[in-house]
Amino acid sequence: MHSAMVALRSARAQLSRILSVQPTQFLHCPGIRLMAADKELLLKLRKKTGYSFTNCKKALEKFSSDLQQAEAWLHEQAQKEGWSKASKLQGRKTKEGLIGLLQNGSSAVLVEVNCETDFVARNVKFQQLVQQAAMTAMAHCHSKHANTIDYTKNSFTTEEITQLKTSLDSCPLSDHLALAIGHLGENMTIRRAAWVTVPFDWHIGTYVHGMLPVANPTFAEMTFGKYGALVIYRPLEQNSKVNLSELGRRLGQHIVGMMPLSVGTMEDPPGDDTETKMLAQPFLLDPGTTVGQFLYTSGVSLLDFVRYECGEVTEMAKKA
Repeated sequence: MHSAMVALRSARAQLSRILSVQPTQFLHCPGIRLMAADKELLLKLRKKTGYSFTNCKKALEKFSSDLQQAEAWLHEQAQKEGWSKASKLQGRKTKEGLIGLLQNGSSAVLVEVNCETDFVARNVKFQQLVQQAAMTAMAHCHSKHANTIDYTKNSFTTEEITQLKTSLDSCPLSDHLALAIGHLGENMTIRRAAWVTVPFDWHIGTYVHGMLPVANPTFAEMTFGKYGALVIYRPLEQNSKVNLSELGRRLGQHIVGMMPLSVGTMEDPPGDDTETKMLAQPFLLDPGTTVGQFLYTSGVSLLDFVRYECGEVTEMAKKA
């Protein structure tokens, strides 16, 4: 017993001498440096991916602090979790969401992405999904119609657009949708998209109603709202003095507010508020004249339009 106590006191004394005589060596031993480095990697991985500290720490431990492998594993796990959540939430209704508008020169895209609540619709990650859907549709159509010189219009159903591969990682949009569901925990749908491109002498007017303020600088080219319209038109004279951009915005307002179903013809008789042919409708901003009369006096010809309303019941949905 006496010898054991002597040995214990000797060990404590030795440890005390190590701590007092060599503090610098102890604090800078390889193990402590590794812990500091791991903390820095953890913060970096957390900031880059947005996943929880617990999952980021687990990933770094799993791959011996290899940042690239840890990030890839996190995305893989999140995608699996997203698909699982997507399957569980599939039956839940998605009546909220956003219309996204992206214009690039002589081309423009409208896309509708739905979610369950307006709270999620205002989330940056949801808006990133809307942006990704619009950019993917735009890139696909540009590659498919690279040499077109005529007016061209493409429409995408849910099944079609979710199978398009993004330029970001060559994964289908359905994968990005699953990741967003995994992050935000709500059912979501990339419902539809429409893309148009026009010849040099035609114009695309755009209008979005119920616009959200854009806080993220990466959304600079995007416009988000609850209603959106594209209108295709051209001046009848090359040197028209009409402000064509403003005219396009006004026509877009009319399309959103009056909900026309077709363009119609200039020969159509004037209609009332129940009229569905656009040229025969009372012009929203001047009900005393029809849209056709407004365009005639402006020296402008109307070709086509697209109107999206978030959550609307379309004829296709009614038949289904």
